[in-house]
Amino acid sequence: MVENIVDKLKANPDLLKETALFVTFDEGGGYWDSGIFLPLDFFGDGPRIPMLVVSPYSRAGRIVHSYNDHASVVKFIERNWHLGKLTSRSRDNLPNPKMDPNHPYVPKNVPAVGDLFDMFDFD
Repeated sequence: MVENIVDKLKANPDLLKETALFVTFDEGGGYWDSGIFLPLDFFGDGPRIPMLVVSPYSRAGRIVHSYNDHASVVKFIERNWHLGKLTSRSRDNLPNPKMDPNHPYVPKNVPAVGDLFDMFDFD
C-alpha cells in the first residue's frame, strides 16, 4: 500500500515536491518495545511506534530518536501552517522535547512531545 502511494507521488513531481507522507500505525500492545512509557498526562503514553517520513525535505536514511507520538503530527501541521492549538488541554500544547545524549529516549523536560521538524531539512 505504501509503495503504491509513493509511486503515485513520484509520478506527479509537482505534488511530490510539496508533500510529506507520514506512515505510522497504532501500537501493537507494547510487547516488542524496550523503551520507557512516559507520563505525559493523566492517561500516560503508550509504547513507541515506528514512523516513516517520505518527503523531498526528509533526511534520507536518518533515524530520529526524539520523543514523538501521534499528537506530533498535529503539532507538525500547526507549526508548518502557523495554526493555533486544538484546545488548551490537548497534547499539542506540550513543549518539544529536549533530549539528553546520555538517555536518548527520555526527554529532560518531561512531559514533552515533538513536532517532527527534526525529521526534515527545509534549508
